[in-house]
Amino acid sequence: MLDYDFPLWRPPSEGRNLIIQASLGCGFNGCTFCSMYKAKAYRPRPLDEVFADIDRAAAAWPDSRRVFLADGDAYGLPTATLAAICARLAERFPELQRVTAYATPFNLLRKSAEEIRDLKAARLSLVYVGIETGSDALLKRIAKGSRRQMEAGLERAAEAGLKVSATIITGLGGRARWEEHIDSTADLVNRVPPAYLSTLQLGLDEAAAPGFFERMGDFAWQDDDGVLRELRRLLERLDPPAPVIFRSNHASNALALAGTLPKDRARLLAEIDAALAGAGGLRPDWLRGL
Repeated sequence: MLDYDFPLWRPPSEGRNLIIQASLGCGFNGCTFCSMYKAKAYRPRPLDEVFADIDRAAAAWPDSRRVFLADGDAYGLPTATLAAICARLAERFPELQRVTAYATPFNLLRKSAEEIRDLKAARLSLVYVGIETGSDALLKRIAKGSRRQMEAGLERAAEAGLKVSATIITGLGGRARWEEHIDSTADLVNRVPPAYLSTLQLGLDEAAAPGFFERMGDFAWQDDDGVLRELRRLLERLDPPAPVIFRSNHASNALALAGTLPKDRARLLAEIDAALAGAGGLRPDWLRGL
């Protein structure tokens, strides 16, 4: 077994895959809504420690095909470090298909398209990026950089052929800014579409709430109906130039949706309308979580 440094977070789609901690904490760790890594100081792990974990994992699970590199933004490690880790993984796991990691737009912009292509050739072929919103004003309020940086990071990934699984946060604009939030987000996704797009529904840990509310000002929570209206508006406005696989299956979401856009738009809208009409399908509060 691996001796993980907890807490350990991973995307829902990585639940059955091997996790290797290439770094600890998050190199950015400034988003006001996020408390995932507040208890950890960021540090890259020494390569010998990472290699030892890979060797132990290979002895226990030699048939592993997919590996997720933790923690919060492992893609921010130097390209040479990531390449060495990928090479060790390929050496120890003969059936290795794919390596993934969390990334920020800043991580992507600090690498050249050539570096990203080289890492993709080494099987690091997908990153998870928290877009959160396409609104420049909201990005600044949540301390997530700017719309320009977000769009440029996604463009760098697209230029290099790196797949992106992006997340946005419904409810982030509250009742006052929800239309701005959704319209700007749809515009961003249409301009630089990721391969996968997922939603999280806003929830705050006690440790994150004070800083979030201080920067957001007159914030009022959206209820489930408000979030469903956000989802409806988003799906109405998304018209990506290439198919985007859409999911709202994270445990935070009130309504689980799955489809491909724009092909499944009508069905997804009908499912939202049914929920708004009281036909059920909403996840009970006690089953929701971050």
